[in-house]
Amino acid sequence: MKLTVMDRILDTSGRRSKGHKAVAAFFEAHTDKAVFMNAAQIAQAVGVSESTVVRFATAIGYDGFIEFHNELKGYVHANMGIYAAEEEEAECESPLVREVLEADIYSVHETMKGLNADSFQSAVSSIIEAENIYIVGLRNSEPLARFLYFYLQMIRPNVHLVCSTNATEIFEQMIRIGKEDVAIGISFPGYSMRTIKALEFANDRCATIIGITDNEHSPLKMYSSCNLYAPCARVGILDSMVAPLSLMNALVLAVSREVPDAVCEHLRILQETWSNYQIYQTDEINPGNV
Repeated sequence: MKLTVMDRILDTSGRRSKGHKAVAAFFEAHTDKAVFMNAAQIAQAVGVSESTVVRFATAIGYDGFIEFHNELKGYVHANMGIYAAEEEEAECESPLVREVLEADIYSVHETMKGLNADSFQSAVSSIIEAENIYIVGLRNSEPLARFLYFYLQMIRPNVHLVCSTNATEIFEQMIRIGKEDVAIGISFPGYSMRTIKALEFANDRCATIIGITDNEHSPLKMYSSCNLYAPCARVGILDSMVAPLSLMNALVLAVSREVPDAVCEHLRILQETWSNYQIYQTDEINPGNV
């Protein structure tokens, strides 16, 4: 009788290292999650090195982690009904595309599972009540900071994007921050020291600080009184920011629903401006359509 991948995982007849035992225990307890995780994410969850996870796959009879992972997916699909309520999976010819998308799915799932509703509502209230909002996000977090700034300044006034890579200029842009203001710090591994110093400065000025980062061990937590966590999926050289971006989408929408009249009025003014100054005028693209 052919052994299934789960039979191999649970087989304790051979001598296993402490690390391999921990990996096996993780796959046994979290099989449904493991199919959405790459080797690096599994290693982080277990508390071992990525090479230990790869060696575990070869130790139980597979040529490598990819073969083992594909076998595990097939087992879950056939035996646990993980996709039972969904449409049949679309065939994907690229293993890389599948790996990236599954890593992002896992990150969003972990964000949903770990979200603290009280912290989220506290962040929403602080953003609404603040006199000024300063958004700080540098290096790989800069696109997230610009995204959040773009939408928050549509909802309320006095939103400032701190976007310099020079530490002195960052302090100059935040020099007026005070206790009635909010600083939103955005940083993910490797954490930007300039972002941390900016939050330290805001903390010294008694501002409310909201941290958007990957986990409770982030250095942003030293200064933030409200923390929102979203893991970034590490795939190769990339830090995928799908989960943090999704969390920001929720934050922006939650703020907008608390002040619907202000949002509607601002959008009305924008629409008039776009129309009056032909920002999105169809005639500019198709001059013949008058």
